[in-house]
Amino acid sequence: MQGSTRRVGIMTDVHRRFLQLLMTHGVLEEWDIKRLQKHCYKVHDSNAPVEKLEDFINNINSVLESLYIEIKKGVTEDDGRPIYALVNLATTPISKMASDFAENELDLFRKAKEGEFTLHSRAILEMEQHIRETYPDSVKICNICHSLLVQGQSCETCGIRMHLPCVAKYFQSNSEPRCPHCNDYWPHEIPEVFDPEKEREAGISKSNRKSLRSRQH
Repeated sequence: MQGSTRRVGIMTDVHRRFLQLLMTHGVLEEWDIKRLQKHCYKVHDSNAPVEKLEDFINNINSVLESLYIEIKKGVTEDDGRPIYALVNLATTPISKMASDFAENELDLFRKAKEGEFTLHSRAILEMEQHIRETYPDSVKICNICHSLLVQGQSCETCGIRMHLPCVAKYFQSNSEPRCPHCNDYWPHEIPEVFDPEKEREAGISKSNRKSLRSRQH
């Protein structure tokens, strides 16, 4: 940010191992990211308290900033699961070499039939700015979160679009959903998406069942 300086963090062996392992995976769900962080502390600094995930990642990002690389958080377009990915942010010819996407692969977007294509969650995080700049007239943006939209629902009256997780969140507990832009009836089925509380309860229940079975044998 212009006019301000960002404090550069200090990379410990915990941070380095975390970064190396994330590089091998490319993209991980939030649950796996937290497990990975705890694993790195256990291996390199088992006596230290586990740093808050947001602060931990911000510390790494402050070091990566000069390389135009960042650990970014996003959500999957189909069910809204939180994800983290290591992405390349720069658009210079040299920095493009650090990306997994070659120019001939990017050219597929220009040749995609009727401009329709599907992208993996990491690709969306990494390529959003490039797509916005390259296809300003055809890019689709979510009316709720204002991020790039590849999969979603659209209003049949005014044409605005929303990610499936944004649809679910906006219309939750709404028996008669209406378009946030034109107020016309929203005809699509409201999707069920990731609920961290239900996921946590399901995980506890599954863990309890495993524990019970182990005691029975």
